[in-house]
Amino acid sequence: MNLVCSIEGPIGRITLDHPPLNILTRALLAELRSALADLEERPGLRVVVLAATGRHFSAGADVGEHLPPTYAELIPEFMDTIERVAAFPLPVVAAVHGRCLGGGFELAMAADVIVAGESATFGQPEIALGVTAPAACVLLPRRGFPGPAAELLFTGEPLSAAGARAGGFVQHVVPDDRVEFDALGLAGRIARHSAAALKATKRAIVAARGLERADALRMTGRLYVEELMRTEDAVEGLAAFVARRPAEWKDR
Repeated sequence: MNLVCSIEGPIGRITLDHPPLNILTRALLAELRSALADLEERPGLRVVVLAATGRHFSAGADVGEHLPPTYAELIPEFMDTIERVAAFPLPVVAAVHGRCLGGGFELAMAADVIVAGESATFGQPEIALGVTAPAACVLLPRRGFPGPAAELLFTGEPLSAAGARAGGFVQHVVPDDRVEFDALGLAGRIARHSAAALKATKRAIVAARGLERADALRMTGRLYVEELMRTEDAVEGLAAFVARRPAEWKDR
């Protein structure tokens, strides 16, 4: 096993466990896709925390598997894994410490929110190997500012946690010994809300990325009227507010 998956109440945890650098092999990626599929079916789940054991989050994909002929299987599998994290129906919080490089950074960027330790380093060093970072070419400019994203991709040089936050790639920078604690704290704040509302919000965010503004606004409006308001929790939450009482979520 290359990762550990657990559930504590409404919070799911996926922890990379492939020391010493949590290299993303094809085997690990397959386990991650399986874990995501399993969590997607778990009732009562509201948020997932993606973390890692050891000193580093991940130094990236297995370079040996990038060579012919393995790359023909690796790259599609890797891109599929990134998409499954990005499209997971509930919020995903990444807890990053140490090195977060190459495919490891791409994996973290697929999460909705990144909580990073002060000494964490981020980078896409693929250009130095004569290749590129296909997922990062899509995710970096969308997650942060285009200029810093292009510089990371073109230079291959690492970025500090503070620099990653300034570039818009990371949302929180915390002391190294508080990374998982703060990530779980954020997950706990998210988990107070209805799974039905969280899923609707995630769907709207993901679907709107590929649309022009006017189309995105129409789409999210339809989602609200035709899907969200047909859930029990939407009616319960609004009624509870009007009645000035706590809402009782049923996650449906």
